[in-house]
Amino acid sequence: MVLKAFKLRIYPNQQQQDYLARAFGHTRWVWNQMLMMLLARRENLPKQWYLNNFALNYLLTRLKAETPWLREVDATMLINATRDLHDGFTRWFKHQNQMPKKKVRRWAQSATSNAVNGNIKILDDHHLQVPRMGVVYFRAGRLPAGKVKQLTLRQNAAGQYYVAVLCECENQTLPKTGKVVGGDLGLKALLNLSDGQIEPLFRYDKRLSKQLHEWEKKMARRRIGAKKAIARDKHEHPGNVRTLADFANYQKARRKVAAIKAHIANQRADQLQKYTTWLVRAYDLIVLEDLNVKGLLKNHKLARAISNASWGKLVTMIQYKCAWYGKQLILVPPAYTSQECAVCHARNHRLGLSKGQWLKVREWDCPNCGAHLDRDVNAAQNILSKGLKQSA
Repeated sequence: MVLKAFKLRIYPNQQQQDYLARAFGHTRWVWNQMLMMLLARRENLPKQWYLNNFALNYLLTRLKAETPWLREVDATMLINATRDLHDGFTRWFKHQNQMPKKKVRRWAQSATSNAVNGNIKILDDHHLQVPRMGVVYFRAGRLPAGKVKQLTLRQNAAGQYYVAVLCECENQTLPKTGKVVGGDLGLKALLNLSDGQIEPLFRYDKRLSKQLHEWEKKMARRRIGAKKAIARDKHEHPGNVRTLADFANYQKARRKVAAIKAHIANQRADQLQKYTTWLVRAYDLIVLEDLNVKGLLKNHKLARAISNASWGKLVTMIQYKCAWYGKQLILVPPAYTSQECAVCHARNHRLGLSKGQWLKVREWDCPNCGAHLDRDVNAAQNILSKGLKQSA
C-alpha cells in the first residue's frame, strides 16, 4: 500500500467560505498559542522546556475547555495543528528547518482533517463530502482513488481554494522495460539524458514577466496610497482607522499578482508531473546528480534560473514515483561529471581556460582518446556509469 495525494480545486459557497475562514483562524490561533507557550517554557526552563506531541494534545484538551468557540470547527483540525507544530520543532532539532514561527493571517491558510468513520467521501465526479462543511463542488481531471485517510483545505494568496486528499492506494508496479538512463540537470535544458533525449526548460516566469511587472507596479502604487489614507485616518479619525483590507483597489492588485504567480507555479508543476511520469514509465533505473540546490541558490546570478528549473522538486517527484511503481532512482556525487570523458574516463583539463570560459565550451574532442564529446550528453553518460557502479 502507498499513500498518494490528489490536489483538487474546490468552489465553496458563501456559507462554506465563512466556515473555512473560522477553521483557518482557529487552527492558526491554536498554533500560535502552543508556540508562545513553548517559547515561554524555553526561556524559563531551558533544560526541560519541550513537550512531546502527547503532552501538547493534553494541553489542547484543556485549551478547548477554556475556549468553547474552538468547538466550532472539526476537532481533528486542531489536533493536526499541534502535530504540525511538533513536527516543525522535530525538524528544527535535527537542523533540517528553521524554528517554527508565529502564523499570520496574510499568509496562505490551511487546515487538515482526518477521516473518521467515513466522514470524508468522494460522492461523484464533482462533489466531495467534507466534515462540518457538507458537500463541496470541485473540478478535477483525475479523481482520488483508494481509501481516504486525510484531507488538507487551503486558500492561496489569490483567494483560490484547494483540497489535497490523501488516499491509501494499492501498489501499481509498472512493467519492466529493461532500460537504464542517466540524467544531467541543466539551465538550458531541464534534463539531458544519456541516450541523447532532452527535456526543454520552459521559462514560464519570463512569459508572464511583463504582465506580472505591470501589476506589481500597480500594487505598489496602490499600497502607498492606502498607507497615506491610513495615516490620515489616524490623525483625523483615531477611533475609525481603516486597514489595508479595506482598500478594494489594492486588494484587487494584490490578488492579481498572486494569481499570476500561482499560474506560473501551476504551469511549471504540470510540466514536471507529466515528464517525471513518462520518465519512470520508460526506464527501470534512473541516475541523477545529488546536487546541493540550497547551496547553488546562493549564487545570485543564477538563483532565479535555478528556482525556475525546480531541480529539487523534479528529483522529489522521481523519488516517490519510483517508490510507487517499483522503479529505482540512484543519486551520485556530481564531481567531474562534465570534465571526465565518458569513453576513456580520462579527466579532461581546461586547456588553460578559466572556470567561466570552460562552462561555455559545449563540445570538444578528448585529448586522450580523440572522442568527440557533447558536454551535457557526456555528463549524463558519466552520471549513469557512476550509478551502475554504485548499484553493482
